[in-house]
Amino acid sequence: MLNITIDGKQIEIAEGTTVLIAARAAGIEIPTLCDHPQLTPYGGCRLCLVEVDGMRTLQPSCTLPVMDNMVVRTDTEKTRDARKFILNMLFSERNHFCPYCQVSGGDCELQNAAYHEGMTHWLLQPNWKPYPVDASHPYLILEHNRCILCRRCVRACGELVGNFTLGFEDRGANSTLVADLGIPLGESSCIGCGTCVQVCPTGALIERWSAYQGRETEVEHHKTICVGCSLGCGIDVLTRDNRLTRIEGDWDAPVNSGVICEVGRFHPMGEDRERILTPLVRKNGSLKAATWDEALTIVAEQFKGKKGKASGFISTRLPIEALDIFHQIFKGLGANVTSLEEGMATKSSSQLAEEIKSPYEARMDSLTKADCVFVLGEDITKDHQVISFFVKRIIPNGCKVITLDSAANGLDNFAAISLKAKEGTETEVVNTLTTALKTDKADLSDISKLACINTDMLKTAIQILKSSKKIMVICGQTKVKKGSSGLLKAAYGMAKQIGAALIDVKGGANSLAASQYHLDEPINVEGTEFCFLALGDERPSQQLIKKFEKVTFLVVQSSYVSPLTANAQVVLPVQTWLEQEGTYLNSEGRLQKATSALQSADGVRSSLDVLTGLAEKSGIKINTNWKTRLTERVSPVTIE
Repeated sequence: MLNITIDGKQIEIAEGTTVLIAARAAGIEIPTLCDHPQLTPYGGCRLCLVEVDGMRTLQPSCTLPVMDNMVVRTDTEKTRDARKFILNMLFSERNHFCPYCQVSGGDCELQNAAYHEGMTHWLLQPNWKPYPVDASHPYLILEHNRCILCRRCVRACGELVGNFTLGFEDRGANSTLVADLGIPLGESSCIGCGTCVQVCPTGALIERWSAYQGRETEVEHHKTICVGCSLGCGIDVLTRDNRLTRIEGDWDAPVNSGVICEVGRFHPMGEDRERILTPLVRKNGSLKAATWDEALTIVAEQFKGKKGKASGFISTRLPIEALDIFHQIFKGLGANVTSLEEGMATKSSSQLAEEIKSPYEARMDSLTKADCVFVLGEDITKDHQVISFFVKRIIPNGCKVITLDSAANGLDNFAAISLKAKEGTETEVVNTLTTALKTDKADLSDISKLACINTDMLKTAIQILKSSKKIMVICGQTKVKKGSSGLLKAAYGMAKQIGAALIDVKGGANSLAASQYHLDEPINVEGTEFCFLALGDERPSQQLIKKFEKVTFLVVQSSYVSPLTANAQVVLPVQTWLEQEGTYLNSEGRLQKATSALQSADGVRSSLDVLTGLAEKSGIKINTNWKTRLTERVSPVTIE
C-alpha cells in the first residue's frame, strides 16, 4: 500500500491505482469527459488535470499512477484555468448550443462539466463548419456536430463488445467518427448493441426512442434482468409516467457487467402489438368481455371435465414461480404438460447431468482466462450476443477462436479457424478431433470426406487445441433441433479429455428451470380436447400457431393479441415481462430476481395470480416451495 495526499487528505491506496481513482475513493471529485469506469484510461480530453508536487506541468489524473508520498492538488487556480480553457476549446469546435440538444438539461457530461466550472458562455468563436447527421441505422443516430472526440464509443466497441466497428479518420479538430472504412452506420458491421450510446458523454450518439423522453433527473430507474435469452443480463429500465423511455445495461450486474445486446436494449422499445386488457370468453361464435371470476370458472369447469384429455404449455419467459405452479396444476391431473421450447435447447443438458449424476458446466467468467474458445453448433452472435461479446473482446489478448457448424457464423471473421461441416456430421467431427488429441497421429481422411472439411483445416484446429492451456468449449442449441443430444455428449467428452471448461448456452430466459421441472418434452396435442397455453408476452411463431389450430377448447393466457388469442375460447390478459416480478434461473445457475418497472393496466393480472386463481377454482392445493422442487433433478450447473 502507498501513502499519498490529495487536497490535504492523506490516503492509503494500492500500488498501480491511478490518481483519479484514488481521489474518488477519498470522496474527491475530479471532472472528466473521456474517462469511463469500464474502459481503459485514455487521457484524451485533459479535463482531469491536477497539480503534483515535484512535476513541472499539470498531469492527467486518469492515467497517472500513484507514487508513495505523492502530493496532489485538484482544485487550484492553475487547474481551474486549464479546465476552463479546455472546455472553451471543446465548445468552440462543434455545434454545442445546448438548448437545442436532446441530452441538454442534466444528461450531457460536457454541459455539466461547464456548469461545474461556473461557465455560462464560452469565449472563443465557434467553428461553424457543418457536419452531417447519420440516420441510416435502425436504432441509432450519429450526430457529428455534438461529438467531442473523446473516443469513448470507439473504445467501448472494441474493449467491451469486441466488434471494432467504430474509429476516427482525419486529424485534430477535423477528426470524424466513422464506421468501418467510412460507410454509413446502418450499412456497417455494427451489431446494434447500443453500448456506444450508453457511454457517449454528449448527444453525438443517441437512440431513436429515448430522445426528449425525459432527463436523468426526470425518470425513474428500475434495476431488473433481461428475459431475452438464458443469460439473464442485468439492466436498468428507465421510465417516466409509467412509460418506457430507455433501457441501459447495469454496470454493476454480475452476469454482464453492463453490456447488453439489441434484444435487451432496443427490441422492447419497438413493441407495437395490441394489448389485451380484459378477460374474453367466446359466446355465440365471438369473443366477449367477461369478469375474471366468470372466465376462470369456465376454464376450471372445462379443465376438470376433460381429465386425461387436457394439455398445458407454458412460455419459458415466465418466472419460475409460474412454471412451478403450472406444473403442479396440470401434472397433478395427469395432463400433458411441457414448455413451448419443448426442451429443444436444454433437455440434452439435463439428461447428461442425470447420466453423470453431477453438474458439469463451468461459469461464464471462465471465459476471461481462456486462450482458446471452441464454439460448436451455435451462432452466439445471433442467439446469445452478450456471450459473443465476452469471446470477441479476449481475442486481442491472444485468445484463438475455433468455430464448428454447417452454416455461416457471425464469429467466422473473428475465428482463427472456421470449420464448416456438412450438416449432421458435427458430432462425428468432434469425436474425431477428440481421438486425434489423444494421439500424435490420426487418420483424418475419412472425416474430411464425410464432413467435407479440408484436412489441413482439421490439422490446424488440432494444433491450436493442443497448444492451448485454458480452453473453453461453448455448445449451442442448434445441436438439438433435430432431437439429438449427440453433439453435447461429444463436446463433454472432448472437454473431459483435454481438461477444458464447457458451457451450454441453452435457450430462453427460464429454459433451464423448465427443464428442472421436466417441462422439456415435445408438444403433443393429439387427442387433446382442452389446451391451456400460458403464452405471456411471447411472440408466437407460425409453426406454434399451426399446432393449436384444431384444439377443441383453447385457453390462451397472453399479454398481446395474436392468431392464437383469436382462435381461443377463453383469453386471459396477463402482464408483460416489464410489469411482472419473479425469479429466473440463468444458464450458469444463478437465481436472479426480476422486478417490475411498469404498472399494468387495471384488469390485467400477473401470470402467477392467474394460475393461482385457476388452481383455487379447480380445487387443487398448491405447494409454494418451488426451490425444493427446482433442485430435485440433477442440474447441468450448480444452482446458487
